[in-house]
Amino acid sequence: MLKEQKDNLFVLVKSLSKSEKRQFKLYVGRLGVNEDSKFLMLFNILDKLKFYDEASILKKGIVKKQQLSNLKAHLYKQILISLRLNPSHQNVRIQIREQLDFATILYHKGLYKQSLKILDKAKNLAIAHEEKNVAYEIVELEKVIESQYITRSISNRADELTIQAKELSLQNVVASKLSNLSLQLYGLFLKTGYIKNDEEHKIITKYFNDRLPVYDINKLGFREKLWLYKSYLWYSFLTVDFLSCYKYASKWVDLFYENKDMIVLNPVFFLRGNHYLLEALFYLRQYEKFKATLSDFEEVVTEKWFPLDDNNESLAFLYIYTNKFNLHFFEGSFQEGLPLIDEVLEKLKNYKNRIDEHHIMVFYYKIASMYFGAGENRKCIHYLEKIINNKSLQMREDLLCFSRILNLVAHYEAGLDYNLDVLIRSTYKFLIKMEDLYEVQKEFIKFLRVLGDIYPHEVKGEFIKLRDKLKEFEDDPYQSRAFLYLDIISWLESKIENRPIGDIIRDKFRETQAR
Repeated sequence: MLKEQKDNLFVLVKSLSKSEKRQFKLYVGRLGVNEDSKFLMLFNILDKLKFYDEASILKKGIVKKQQLSNLKAHLYKQILISLRLNPSHQNVRIQIREQLDFATILYHKGLYKQSLKILDKAKNLAIAHEEKNVAYEIVELEKVIESQYITRSISNRADELTIQAKELSLQNVVASKLSNLSLQLYGLFLKTGYIKNDEEHKIITKYFNDRLPVYDINKLGFREKLWLYKSYLWYSFLTVDFLSCYKYASKWVDLFYENKDMIVLNPVFFLRGNHYLLEALFYLRQYEKFKATLSDFEEVVTEKWFPLDDNNESLAFLYIYTNKFNLHFFEGSFQEGLPLIDEVLEKLKNYKNRIDEHHIMVFYYKIASMYFGAGENRKCIHYLEKIINNKSLQMREDLLCFSRILNLVAHYEAGLDYNLDVLIRSTYKFLIKMEDLYEVQKEFIKFLRVLGDIYPHEVKGEFIKLRDKLKEFEDDPYQSRAFLYLDIISWLESKIENRPIGDIIRDKFRETQAR
């Protein structure tokens, strides 16, 4: 069922709104001969299906099995053409590309002057909106045309175009190097998570410095600054420097507010910048700023001028609800946060084809954490097993690790200790493969391995010993990162004081607010 649902054409058809479907039918019906075309028949069949079923399509008799692939490809292309013509999908980037296409057609017809006129307008529009790659393409076409048709309108036209091409090329090279660096650092973070020791810090720092291009901040445009801030942000995340994360995430978001037109043109980057700003504030435990920033973020994405297409809508959901979970974790309001779980699970059904599996698993970890904090351990285990049993998933090693540790704790809390030894052994084997474990993880695993041999009246004393041992790592710049995923100390204190973990975290939060 899951494999069938992933058919690209079927997913595209199901993503269409009512107005987009109506426009598509008007588009293909613009000529009478298309009214009964096979690709329109296929569209209507797919539109009615609840899940992709090739056998049902072939039963309709509109096409033979060997022809179906070509018909699907043709329908896919026609839908994309129709969407491109839809005003709701028009933006400056598409308009520039369209003008470049028109100019190219005029050039091939030998209408050089008309072509140059359109190119000049398109180039100015591209530069004004930081679309420097296409601006460079336009200049290159202008150079080709000028070499064949001298307009003599500007005496130094050749020098002007040469200088412009050189400047755009240099800017594009810097932007490309910075975007490559940002993507590489992001890939490292997804694979390994935060660094764990000084040796890893040296490796990442060298990696970053070796690939960071030479730049003059005063000569960088919007796009180059954006990639620069993103690169520094990912370096800061990897090296566990959350103050620096906050600094560069703030620069990222402020860059958009200083250039508000860019929010409409690059809404995805605006959404991501706000998410990382919130994440940095969460890790810095800046509750008031976090709450205010989240409120402002929600308000902006509901403004009429904000471009909420299918992609932006799913990203806004992902980032806003991730941080709504974090708000409850801040406050220790786990019980109050339970209704949020049903809301998220319902919305995930709508966005399942637009959100990658990694982020779905992150949601599952947050759901599991919410249930754990609320004392609903069996439900916590249910969502952790979705992560643990997903063998095809490539996601952060540290998140996979803490999913297993939280699973152990939840089994213990739920009284499901009949297979705890097996779980401890499998978790220990998994952690050993990670090579560099947090000391917090090592101490906790050691504790769990001997837990079964401790007499009931001695358990509380062992909890106290472990709590005191782990508190030594709270101020360690590397080891303390373990507590970002699982607040083991608060759990231990809840066992020592015989109180719900939510109460412990809530009391700590109130104490922090009172200072």
